[in-house]
Amino acid sequence: MHLHVTIDLPTDAHGAARLLADPAYVAAKVREAGAVDQHVDVTGTVDGAFTVTTRRQLPTGQIPAHLRAFVGDRIDVRQVEAWEAAHEDGARAGTVVVEIAGAPVRVTGRTTLEPVAPGTSRVVYDGEVRAAVPLFAAAVEEAAGGAVRAALATEQAVAARWLSGADGHAQTT
Repeated sequence: MHLHVTIDLPTDAHGAARLLADPAYVAAKVREAGAVDQHVDVTGTVDGAFTVTTRRQLPTGQIPAHLRAFVGDRIDVRQVEAWEAAHEDGARAGTVVVEIAGAPVRVTGRTTLEPVAPGTSRVVYDGEVRAAVPLFAAAVEEAAGGAVRAALATEQAVAARWLSGADGHAQTT
């Protein structure tokens, strides 16, 4: 199943990269998305290439009841976003992989960060959701895609609050 999600951020591309590489912000967005346990690791530097790895346990409430037998009462999600160094305008490209342990589901794709207007940038995720479940692959892919979309929508809301200082954090711009 193809997955295409866009997140608009109220900061320029350089500020957006600082946000995406900030371990405190990453932990906040993962927690807001419903993680009951989490680990965040950021390697590299925002001035160059950087990689953000998260591991989180999520309840399976978003997964249709008839599919929960495949994943249990919690799912372990590992997400890796590897961002290349920025262009002069702050634009970047990268890759994203989301794996769900214990479930034969994987999301792979490309991600881009680009300036779209003064003080505004956009992150685009474009990839494929694949489930290796006989007979139920399409339903599992749709459920996983819905969960990814919901997590990214949460990320946009957390980013807007974070950047405005509403969460008590300094602005990243």
